[in-house]
Amino acid sequence: MKIKYWLMISYLLVMVLPIAALYILYISLNSYDQEEDIKEYFEFQLLVANLDSELQDVSLYKIQPEENYQHLGEVTDDNLKIDLYRYDGVQLYTTINTPGSSPFFQMNQEKLFQNLNEYQKNPRTYSVKKLVFDDTNQLAGLYEITLGRKEWVETSNERTIVMFVLLGIFFVSLYSVVIFSLNRKLNRPLSELQDHMKAFAAGENPEHQLVQSKDEIGVLITHFEQMKAQIVETRNALAREEKEKEYMVASLSHDLKTPLTVIRTYTEALESHNLSKEERKEYQTILQDKLEHMKHMIDDLSIFTALQSVENRPAMVQVNGNEFFEMLFSGYEEPCSKKNIELKTELYVRNSYKLDPKQMVRLVDNLMDNSIRYTPEHHHIWLAAISSRKSLPDWVFPEFTTELNLWRENGTVILIQNEGKGMGQTNLERVFQPFYQDDVSRGKGSTSGLGLSIAKIIMEKHGGKITIWSTENKGALIACWIKERGSS
Repeated sequence: MKIKYWLMISYLLVMVLPIAALYILYISLNSYDQEEDIKEYFEFQLLVANLDSELQDVSLYKIQPEENYQHLGEVTDDNLKIDLYRYDGVQLYTTINTPGSSPFFQMNQEKLFQNLNEYQKNPRTYSVKKLVFDDTNQLAGLYEITLGRKEWVETSNERTIVMFVLLGIFFVSLYSVVIFSLNRKLNRPLSELQDHMKAFAAGENPEHQLVQSKDEIGVLITHFEQMKAQIVETRNALAREEKEKEYMVASLSHDLKTPLTVIRTYTEALESHNLSKEERKEYQTILQDKLEHMKHMIDDLSIFTALQSVENRPAMVQVNGNEFFEMLFSGYEEPCSKKNIELKTELYVRNSYKLDPKQMVRLVDNLMDNSIRYTPEHHHIWLAAISSRKSLPDWVFPEFTTELNLWRENGTVILIQNEGKGMGQTNLERVFQPFYQDDVSRGKGSTSGLGLSIAKIIMEKHGGKITIWSTENKGALIACWIKERGSS
C-alpha cells in the first residue's frame, strides 16, 4: 500500500476510533439506564401503592407531635424519603431532615403543587406528589415520596470507571499500534536503506538484502538498487578500461621494441664502411619498412583513441548503395595478386544507406588487410555485400550458414571470408580486444593488433554489429551488419 494512503487511513482510524469508543460508552450507559428505568419505574410504582393507603390518613396532615409520625420512619430508610405538607404548604414532617432546615416552614405553593400525580425521574431519584382529601372532599394536604437511585448511581459510576479504564487502555494500545506501524512502515525501512547507503559508500557488502515493498519507500529502494547497479557497472567498466590501458601500454612497448631493435641494429651497420651498395640498399629498405610499420602502429593508436571518445560521432551521409560499395570494394585486387590470392567480390545491396564513408573505408581496409595477412598463397578471399532480401552466396562455408542467416536479419551484411588455418575458440573470444595477437603473429611486426578493435568500434558507432566465425584448418568469415533504411 502506498504510504500516503496508509497515512490517510491511519489518521482516519486515530480520529474515528476514539469517537467510536466514546459512542460505545454512551450506548452502553444509555442501554443500562433504559433497562434499569423500566425496572425501577415498576418498583417505585409498587412502593407508592403500598405506602399510599397509609399516607391517605387525613390525621397526618395536622400539626402534632413528631412522635405521631414515628411509624412512617420505621417503613423508610436512608434511600427513601417521605415529606408531608399541609394544604397551605407548611411542611409537617420529613423522614430525612435536611441540614439547616427548620420545622414547619412553608413551601411556595405554586412550586409545591407542580407536577402532581406525575412520576418524576431524575439522574439520582424517582419522586411523586399526591393530594390527600378529607371526607368532605376538602384538601387536607399532600405527600411527596422520593426514592434514591443509589444502585443505579453506583453501577453507573463503576461502569464509567471501567469504561474510562478500557478507553485509556484502548488509547494506549491504539497509539502503540500506530507507533509500531510507523516504525515498521517508515523508520525501519529508511534506517536499513541508510545503512545500505553508508555500507555501499564504504565499499562494504551488507549481509541482509533490502526488502522492496510496493510503496514509495519500495520505489526509492528500487531506484537505489538501480543506481547501485549502474555505479558498480561503471566501476567495473573503469577497472576494465584501466586494465586495457595497462595492457595497451605493455603491448605497445613490446611491439615497438622489436622494430626499434631492428632499426638500431641496421643503423649501426650502415655506419660501417665495409658494406657494398647492394647491402646498403637492402638495409635502407628494411629500415624504411620498419619505420612505416611504426608509423602505421601510431596511426592506428591515434584512430583507436579518437574513436573511443564520446564526442567522436560518425559524419553520417546518404549514399547510393551500388556506387558506394563498388568504390568500397575496389583496390584490393593488387595486394591479393601480389600474394597469389584469388579475390572474388559480389554486390547485392539496397538503393541507399546512411553511413560515414571515411570510417567504412577504414573498416574494410582493416578487415581486408587482416584477411590477406592470414590467407596462404594460391588460396581464396571472398568479399561481398548482401542485403536482407538476397540469399547468401554459395561460397559461404556451410558451417556458418545457419547462424549467419539468423544474425543478418533486417540488415545488409559485409562478408569477408578467407581460406587458411582459421582460429580456435579461445582466439575468437579475444580477437576484438585491443592489441590482441596470437602467439605466432606477435613479435613479427606485421600488425598493430588494433585493426579488429577499430572495426568493432566503427560498427558500434553506426548502430551495427560485427562478429567472426572460424573453422580450424579451413578458414574464417567476418561479418558486419549495417542497418537498412526503413528497418527498426
